[in-house]
Amino acid sequence: MDLNRATTFVRVVETGGFTRAAEMMGLPASSVSRAVSKLEGDLGVTLLERTTRKVTLTDAGRAFFERARDALAGLEEANALALDAAREVHGVVRLAVPPELGSKLGSIFSTFAVENPRVRLEVTFTTRAAELVGDLVDLGIVIGRLPDSSLITRRLGESTDKLYASPAYLDRVGTPKKLADLVRHEAVLSRAVAGEGRWELEGPRGVEQVDIGGRMVGDHLQFIIDAATAGLGIALLPTWVGDQLAFAGKLAAVLPKYSAKSALHVLTHAGRHLPRRVALLRDFLVTKLSVVCNEQHHACGAS
Repeated sequence: MDLNRATTFVRVVETGGFTRAAEMMGLPASSVSRAVSKLEGDLGVTLLERTTRKVTLTDAGRAFFERARDALAGLEEANALALDAAREVHGVVRLAVPPELGSKLGSIFSTFAVENPRVRLEVTFTTRAAELVGDLVDLGIVIGRLPDSSLITRRLGESTDKLYASPAYLDRVGTPKKLADLVRHEAVLSRAVAGEGRWELEGPRGVEQVDIGGRMVGDHLQFIIDAATAGLGIALLPTWVGDQLAFAGKLAAVLPKYSAKSALHVLTHAGRHLPRRVALLRDFLVTKLSVVCNEQHHACGAS
């Protein structure tokens, strides 16, 4: 079977007629009509019912069109991938990341930029990364639970979070002795609604939940840290930052036997063709962020 004739047939169906297909392909309408007729002769079936006003698919034509369209799309994708692989990686990659990762990504991106001088990175800091992938950005990094979606997920690992408060706050209000005591304390909350939230913590008795409230709510890690060190309440922080501040005397561990896990993922669109520059950055992040997790005492397991 002649692939050029099959391609012509698909274009006729997609555009709705021989004339439009001919205009799109830059060919005479007679050449397009002749190509389809020869394809029908090769196959021994009628693919299109022709009238003076329109063309209509036969049952055989519809079945052939659906398979041929998918096959041609696959060939076009393979061609694009081959050309992409043959060229030096170049172009723009748009990435959405949580604000709290900002301090960790600068050196990682600088390494990628040195290794790929023709790739431009455009980074958006947002808590809505999963909503933007496919429409406004190519890649998204998400901490915590993933929304239900058709996005492709690569797991980077897990961070360990624990409770911390400033010594001044604990001197003023008192130190919680058990999990239930937290309901009487101010919390510095991340992404809470109406000043109320719920912490799910794992401790000596397994996983437990506690409802907490507070007057300080933010979606940026540095804001949570600053509010906690200023004595405004108890915060649930990654151990890689909380332990450092505790060692410096700016924070103190609260209920140290309790902790929470926050998974870290990188998301891409489920489309069949992922540009090489996007796949390259995705794989780079999977490797580098997994290393960062291990260095910062995260329990990681990249896959």
